Amino acid sequence: GAPDPTAGASIDDENCWHLDEEQVQEQVKLFLSQGGYHGSGKQLNLLFAKVREMLKMRDSNGARMLTLITEQFMADPRLSLWRQQGTAMTDKYRQLWDELGALWMCIVLNPHCKLEQKASWLKQLKKWNSVDVCPWEDGNHGNELPNLTNALPQGANANQDNMGQCKSLEYQHLPAHKFLEEGESYLTLAVEVALIGLGQQRIMPDGLYAQEKVCRNEEQLISKLQEIDLDDTLVKIFRKQAVFLLEAGPYSGLGEVIHRESVPMHTFAKYLFTSLLPHDAELAYKTALRAMRLLVLESTAPSGDISRPHHIASVVPNRYPRWFTLSHIESQQCELASTMLTAAKGDVRRLETVLESIQKNIHSSSHIFKLAQDAFKIATLMDSLPDITLLKVSLELGLQ
Repeated sequence: GAPDPTAGASIDDENCWHLDEEQVQEQVKLFLSQGGYHGSGKQLNLLFAKVREMLKMRDSNGARMLTLITEQFMADPRLSLWRQQGTAMTDKYRQLWDELGALWMCIVLNPHCKLEQKASWLKQLKKWNSVDVCPWEDGNHGNELPNLTNALPQGANANQDNMGQCKSLEYQHLPAHKFLEEGESYLTLAVEVALIGLGQQRIMPDGLYAQEKVCRNEEQLISKLQEIDLDDTLVKIFRKQAVFLLEAGPYSGLGEVIHRESVPMHTFAKYLFTSLLPHDAELAYKTALRAMRLLVLESTAPSGDISRPHHIASVVPNRYPRWFTLSHIESQQCELASTMLTAAKGDVRRLETVLESIQKNIHSSSHIFKLAQDAFKIATLMDSLPDITLLKVSLELGLQ
């Protein structure tokens, strides 16, 4: 019921926003003082939505409004209290801080902004970042204890906003006239950017919350991609990106050499595999097999020049990282392997390759046993004779 702090002008006036700065500050202050009760959270989400709307209309007041919101968040007295007590911020508040971060990203990446504006925002962001109570992205200040009982709630559904209430949209190709290549549209560009982002090599962050967010964001983006029907144009982009990611250097999470603590590509590779399989089976398997690795569980040092033992010693990992989402990651790795086994039924060469990959990369006995069961089920489906190779795979994994 509160008045709109960004009331627009009348139809005859110049098309611009009037920003009631005091009212914005009061609404955010009210939300923080009430601890998110009495419907004040709804008002805050309306303010965030208004910032997005203003950015869409290239209204410079959007950045000003977000600055006012951020200043009130930084002034929240509970920040210093949580810091002193070493207690974790609630997930609800962390999600609001995530929203602040996402909106600032939209602002600083805006291609229509002047350099002096960007320099000014950078100065402001650095100033906030230097404040002691400013929360870290992963939520860990060193003395916070993670709540391991609720490590990963419902996957992609946990934070609904190898968007949630909106009705499914129909995606169409809109021509992007300014771009040179024939057949390109905003849809093809959006899909390609999503594939590039999902395939980038990135180190697993330290904190529990940030590790959950890595999984959640990846699953949300893939679920958006799954809403799109792949036509010939998009299949070409999938092929191009899969080849590029396999051949790329350290920037790619599917490259030949990756960091031991690189975020695994199992979920993304399963999506690539199922998308590419009907169009280019060889590339689909190559991508999925490359993604099967889980180096964080490898105990041996990477192979190197034996004539230089000091060089090998320098790359041996000297600590076991805290991967709070490891059980979720291992189950995703198992899902990827099971998907490949199902698709490879009847193909002796591919089944043997997938078996080797499972034996080499999967370290959990319960997951190996699950795959033995999966292989047996796939081999003995009612509508056909048992697949002897798959039965052998099932036996090998069961024995392992």
